[in-house]
Amino acid sequence: MPLVTSTEMFKKAYEGGYAIGAFNVNNMELIQGITEAAKEVSAPLILQVSAGARKYANSTYLMKLVEAAEIETGLPICLHLDHGADFDICKSCIDSGFTSVMIDGSKLPFDENIALTKEVVEYAHAHGVVVEGELGKLAGIEDDVNVSDADASYTRPEEVEEFVSRTGVDSLAIAIGTSHGAYKFKPGQKPQLRFDILEEVGKRLPEFPIVLHGASSVIPEYVKMINDNGGAMPDAIGIPEDMLRKAASMAVCKINIDSDLRLAMTGTIRKHFNEHPEHFDPRQYLKPARENIKELVKHKLINVLGCDGKAFD
Repeated sequence: MPLVTSTEMFKKAYEGGYAIGAFNVNNMELIQGITEAAKEVSAPLILQVSAGARKYANSTYLMKLVEAAEIETGLPICLHLDHGADFDICKSCIDSGFTSVMIDGSKLPFDENIALTKEVVEYAHAHGVVVEGELGKLAGIEDDVNVSDADASYTRPEEVEEFVSRTGVDSLAIAIGTSHGAYKFKPGQKPQLRFDILEEVGKRLPEFPIVLHGASSVIPEYVKMINDNGGAMPDAIGIPEDMLRKAASMAVCKINIDSDLRLAMTGTIRKHFNEHPEHFDPRQYLKPARENIKELVKHKLINVLGCDGKAFD
């Protein structure tokens, strides 16, 4: 089936109390592992691409890989630009066939964020593409996104209605305590999501899809796998999966996952080389990495997002 927008996905997710997984991709093995997992559990899917991933893999290659995934799985797949920094990159993705884009104006003053987001929305909607905006700033580092703890700020619920009405966005990313990257919290600091903010946003925007960025759980198994095989990652604490499941039962319809994929792939490859130093064929170490990506994504789809069996509801 052709690529779809997230509109129907989010409507069903909101009504059903689950969330759609948005997984960052930049190579063939990631796309294969993610989409094979989704096919096995019949889950709808968002594949998202950052500006850094487009530079690394080339937009044409990524489009063709996603087209192949459509053919192989028959799933409803939405192709989304993650953290578009300006109008030009959003336009480029829309023109090349993306069905969803995010314009991240969260670093701008409120009115400037609205103006930029509205400009993208007008172009996107004229081309049948949906738009995600953002209010509030998540701390952390991911590709070109770099926000210090001092500059991070929670979303202000009293701003969301005006932002959505003036921009016309289709979904809204908010900041309630998640963080980009694997190093989300300082030693001794406990992760805690501001469900009070999420609840208030849900009241002010009834039946409107909310998005959580920076929602990897930094699974200890993969951090240990990296460190046991020559890595040097400090202890890292991610977002507890029970908190993400609770968010998915509320207004959150899209949960972004990137760091967990990177850790699973890197840990598997390090382990493989440690056990098989004689190997030099990329297929020998990328195959088990792809399998671990698949198992990780199946776990997320079933136990965290709750969207298994929802692909064709």
